[in-house]
Amino acid sequence: MDRVEKTVELFGQGLNCSQAMLTVFGEDWGLGPDLARRLGRPLGGGMGHLALMCGAVSAGVLVLGLSPRDEAEEADQRRQVFGAVQELVRRFEARHGGVDCEVLLGVHLGSPEGMQRIKAENLVARRCPAFVRTVAQALVELTAVPNEAAVSTGTGR
Repeated sequence: MDRVEKTVELFGQGLNCSQAMLTVFGEDWGLGPDLARRLGRPLGGGMGHLALMCGAVSAGVLVLGLSPRDEAEEADQRRQVFGAVQELVRRFEARHGGVDCEVLLGVHLGSPEGMQRIKAENLVARRCPAFVRTVAQALVELTAVPNEAAVSTGTGR
């Protein structure tokens, strides 16, 4: 299974979007599944259900920070990463109209009414896999990580 599909699968199996992203894409930089899940835990729901930046995008930004593999100076690596982050966000916004969960889902996760609507309309299961897929595809293109590589991460919380 390729990285994009594995990321979407882990999300569908109960990991939040950022946990799934970090679990699959962090592996190449030594980020084990347990640490990836713990680091991704608070990013879900737009950072702790504050409906801010999508957890898939936030985790994608972290992966891009891990990705420079050359021995360039820190300032050069930072410029490289900033460019990749800007491209990731540009692609995501062009496809989905924004990066904040409130915009993406059309409700505020932090309110009881918003959470009720999310559950009643099954918004996370209906909309979020596309967000996860967009970020995962962008990471394959923006990093040196091949999509076809074997993915050995486990499932579950």
